[in-house]
Amino acid sequence: MERKPAAGSIRNKERSKKKFLDAVGQILMTKGCSALKVNNIAATAGLDKKMIYTYFGGTEGLLDAYIQSQDFWSNVKVDPSIPIQDGGKVLTQKMLQSQFDYVDKNKELQKLLLWRLSEKRTTLKKLSDRQEANGEYLFSTITDPHFKSHSEQYRAVIAILISGIYYLNLYSNENGSVFCGLDMKSPQDRDKIKEALSFIIDSTYKKYE
Repeated sequence: MERKPAAGSIRNKERSKKKFLDAVGQILMTKGCSALKVNNIAATAGLDKKMIYTYFGGTEGLLDAYIQSQDFWSNVKVDPSIPIQDGGKVLTQKMLQSQFDYVDKNKELQKLLLWRLSEKRTTLKKLSDRQEANGEYLFSTITDPHFKSHSEQYRAVIAILISGIYYLNLYSNENGSVFCGLDMKSPQDRDKIKEALSFIIDSTYKKYE
């Protein structure tokens, strides 16, 4: 008869994995990406470094798991109550507005985005590939069939909006909060950005559908 692992053992494993993931975030925030070495991570987690290989297959596997836990598009949950009969307009508006807030609140993700711009690394390339795959699924199943011959024009608009979401939040965190006279730390001004995102999507649908 096959022996099942004890529930306590499974809980211990999950706790240990979380400690390693938390350690990566702590090091990234306090010491930077260059300090993400196996010995540093194990010491910060207070665990044996061999467990990194047991649970994640090595440092790259651990970093990949950490990046996936922080990435907006890897964790997005589409609200089934949002209709898609409109070609995904409301869904897109809500997702972009949610992403705008998510990047602002997630300081670890901001560090990851800056890291991705400054270094070529397999785990960071996986982040880009994963984002592209998730975006491609939404494009190909919802918006491409809606826009048809104008699908690439729509994709271009989304590319600008997502890059703008990243930049505004990174800029406000690194170099000051005011951009074009709007304070990215002000809830009222942030609401204006979200209104603009909605307006641009609405205008794009009116022009190309």
